[in-house]
Amino acid sequence: MQIQFLGAAGVVTGSCYVLTGESGQTVMIDCGLFQGTAEIEKNNFSPIECDCTQLSGIILTHAHLDHCGRLPTLLAQGFHQDVWMTPATRDITEISLYDAAKINAQDHPEHPLYEEKDVTDILNRVKTIEYDQPFSIGNFSITFRDAGHILGSAMVEIIDQSATSQLKKVVFSGDLGNTPQDLICPTAVINSGDVVVMESTYGDRVHPIEDSAAVLQSEIQAVEANSGTLLIPCFSIERSQELLHLCVHLKKEGRIKEGTPIYFDSPMAEKVTAVFEQYPQLYNEELKHEAKHGTPFHFPGLRVVMNQDVRAEMNGVEGAKVIVAGSGMMNGGRIVSHAQRYLPLATTRLLFVGYQSEATLGRSILEGQKSVKIKGEFIQVNATVNQTHSMSSHADQPKLLNWLARIEGVKKVFLTHGEDVSRQALAAKIQSELHISEVILPKPNQVILMIV
Repeated sequence: MQIQFLGAAGVVTGSCYVLTGESGQTVMIDCGLFQGTAEIEKNNFSPIECDCTQLSGIILTHAHLDHCGRLPTLLAQGFHQDVWMTPATRDITEISLYDAAKINAQDHPEHPLYEEKDVTDILNRVKTIEYDQPFSIGNFSITFRDAGHILGSAMVEIIDQSATSQLKKVVFSGDLGNTPQDLICPTAVINSGDVVVMESTYGDRVHPIEDSAAVLQSEIQAVEANSGTLLIPCFSIERSQELLHLCVHLKKEGRIKEGTPIYFDSPMAEKVTAVFEQYPQLYNEELKHEAKHGTPFHFPGLRVVMNQDVRAEMNGVEGAKVIVAGSGMMNGGRIVSHAQRYLPLATTRLLFVGYQSEATLGRSILEGQKSVKIKGEFIQVNATVNQTHSMSSHADQPKLLNWLARIEGVKKVFLTHGEDVSRQALAAKIQSELHISEVILPKPNQVILMIV
């Protein structure tokens, strides 16, 4: 077998791999957007360096754009087979891709990466399969396991039925969850594998022990005390729903004021919340119990910003308010306008609840820049800036190591989906603590033949 690394090699975005079996058949795992600097994002407009006409199929681990966002581009390169994913991933991918097509048309009106018609066409090729149900693509036997990252996210076990060497089973981690999480089931255990391709987003760090509800409570109480605004840049998938669920508890338990309005300003996140409500079987046990008594994502005081009237109300509120808006790294979405309006005010607080990639507005603010450029205008950052890692949906170094340690028979590990500092730190730990000597950090577009 061999693997070609077409993305996420030394960066956290653009996940895309092509596995070639001993029979010569090929299958692609993920096809995500590159996100970050303008230089990185140029990669999205380059043809994918594989013969898409020869792919036997595509496997999608989950619906984040850095894993699914380039799927529609494959049609122009001759892809004509099926795309496999879990049912929940299919529903969220539909939302993600149509939203991406809309934004891309705005950003590149003359030469968009793809159009809504392309999204429709690729969705027509989707086939869904539940966790733990083996299926076949050519000579590959494939099984999805719950990755515990976002709703519907999967790890992938692939067995090359044509293999005659010792390397027959490849495990792709996808993105591994920060188990246990507030909403969804824990990351499943993979029992065995010869080769592992695993993410390393937080391969160099340990998430601090924090109570995410207490952090959110503290931030809201701070703006309640100074009649300010709490801005929360939020990812539409999973993180927004987790925040809503935390607010349900804070309101019910009287830990924040009943009258403090919380504005949810993300049409995409609202659509994803509706998908969450369709899959209660994927909730963890605690959330399943809560869901029996009503939706776990709505509460008194929640205002969904669906029109200009609500927007005008939000901006006219005197006193404390909370605004949850996309996107999570502040590199687009409605949070940008809110940042432009509220960051100069000393009464504003800004809470980051997720990873901030290099060269994003969020990363610049988090690193302490006091003047940032938004929509061509330099904005002073007088707001109090804070971050919580307790809501991360990615496993940290100890959890990554624990997941890998439970897979028996591993002979090779490829570290992807991480910046080089993270990959190098995790590689050193794998070699010293798990005694797996062959840990490889692939380079972009590198093809690696797997031999023992």
